[in-house]
Amino acid sequence: MRIGRRGVLAALAKQRGGGTMDEEIKRRVLRKLPYGMYIMTAAAGGQIAASTLTWLSQCSFRPPLVMVGIQKGSQMHAIVEAAGSLAVNILADGQEKIAETFFRPVPVEGNRLGAFAFEAGPVTGAPLLLDLPAWFEARVTDSVARGDHTVFVAQVVNAGLHGADTAALLLSRTRWNYGG
Repeated sequence: MRIGRRGVLAALAKQRGGGTMDEEIKRRVLRKLPYGMYIMTAAAGGQIAASTLTWLSQCSFRPPLVMVGIQKGSQMHAIVEAAGSLAVNILADGQEKIAETFFRPVPVEGNRLGAFAFEAGPVTGAPLLLDLPAWFEARVTDSVARGDHTVFVAQVVNAGLHGADTAALLLSRTRWNYGG
């Protein structure tokens, strides 16, 4: 069945006129958006934060920019704001246990975040996890605070690989979801 332009416009007008959104359908639709899974890290003032991240996207080639959504009020938000920089450590397919570890804060002991070894990023100082296959460092250029998250736009200033170039872990391949 084909919906004509009038049908689309009528549906939009109805929605704008106070129609209510079905919350279950909204969740199901938003969960169809594909997300990778990453461990974001940041360091500022002697503090280190690390957290599992799904809301990340590249948004420019020149200069190379990414945007990340970080929950307001979180330790990660405060440290990224203070540092003006961050690192993203890309999880490989099959590294769900590592992703799960960083759902909550982990202790920092020497050069370890929880059970995982890291080295300080050469540009930002943010931890680069040695057990993950790829990483990049980025400096925050802009932010937009809306709703319960802030979108930080950051310019990639360094990147690297640890070993083989492997497929990234996708949220849709796990038992978790994060869809509004």
